[in-house]
Amino acid sequence: MQHESLVSSAWLEAHLDDPKVIVIDIAGLGQEQMQAYKAGHIPGAVCWKWKDRLWDERARDFPAPDEFARRLGAGGLTNDTLVVFYGAPMQFGVYAWWALRYCGHRNVAVLDGGRKRWQAEGRRLMTDEAAPRAAAKYAPVARNEPMRILRDDVLQAVSTGGKVILDGRSPEEYEGKRVGGPGGPDVGAVRAGRIPGARHLHYTDLLDADERFRSAGELRALFQARGAAPESEIITYCRMSHRATVLYFVLTRILGYEHVRVYDGSWTEWGNLVGVPVER
Repeated sequence: MQHESLVSSAWLEAHLDDPKVIVIDIAGLGQEQMQAYKAGHIPGAVCWKWKDRLWDERARDFPAPDEFARRLGAGGLTNDTLVVFYGAPMQFGVYAWWALRYCGHRNVAVLDGGRKRWQAEGRRLMTDEAAPRAAAKYAPVARNEPMRILRDDVLQAVSTGGKVILDGRSPEEYEGKRVGGPGGPDVGAVRAGRIPGARHLHYTDLLDADERFRSAGELRALFQARGAAPESEIITYCRMSHRATVLYFVLTRILGYEHVRVYDGSWTEWGNLVGVPVER
């Protein structure tokens, strides 16, 4: 294990048979049929569709503690189970890590490089769907509220200043040329642009070509070039918050920053709100 919340493919391969570890492949946007998982996944990994497992069924929010406990227990997890995530696209694995941490599960990690690095190293993949784990007892836990910031507090931060707002979207989205990411439908908000004062750091700049995280020194330089110092109060956002959690992960787990929150409403909320300022 390289960091408390980041594991290497070699470490994970050595722990695939550990009953205290569960590997979860997150099917993100464009993976509604679990295409990547079915084409080849890490042996024993189960697949979660991100909205089905991580969101409330009705509200644009996360499951309440009792429901969160029910879902994890039904999936065979206990409060002590080490959950290792990877995703397709990669940011969904990090988003799942953030969501579980926010909902109170502390023993959770991300696979560095995900499926891409695993496959590049010649490690075994399987196509048969893994058998579900037997249901387990999971006790409800409190949410970790300091990990998250809501729109009213973001608006106040824009008005008063003093906080570093980081936008993890593509250059086209940040510059107001699109509301959706390049290569997909240009949908997601009625207005294009960025939160006033936001500084741009595309989440892919934090990764090597094999989707592993870059060295701590390289990462630190990228954030400090945007004015994000260790003592700064930082807000990260993107379009739906998946890419924003990649910035959060690097800041808090690799670089050790302590004052970071994710605005998970992100541009799908901000770009549709009446009366909020937009910058281009």
